[in-house]
Amino acid sequence: MLGQNLTKLLRGPATAFYRLRMDGLFGGVAVQHGNNKPKSLHKTRRIWLPNIQKVTVYSAILDKKLKLRMTSRILRTIDKKGGLDNYLLETKDKNIASPLGLELKQTLQKALNAK
Repeated sequence: MLGQNLTKLLRGPATAFYRLRMDGLFGGVAVQHGNNKPKSLHKTRRIWLPNIQKVTVYSAILDKKLKLRMTSRILRTIDKKGGLDNYLLETKDKNIASPLGLELKQTLQKALNAK
């Protein structure tokens, strides 16, 4: 037990760079793993990260700007639906797929019911 803790201390914290922080709107997009396969057929492992952007988006129902991390795919979907509010209210919970998105959706629904 002591030896394991000592080796962790010497090596430093384990970095899990391939996991997504779920504090944004990602729409179910995650990190993908695979191989580079050049002409020499020598496979090397690699990862493909989603295109995450930091964006300020306006919510008409809440009447304020929100700073969010989201993928470019979700940005296109928000434009298609006609704004952040319409995107969150019209999209199913399983397709939003993030705790922050579901929390925003509940906040919007409460604000609509209060008006």
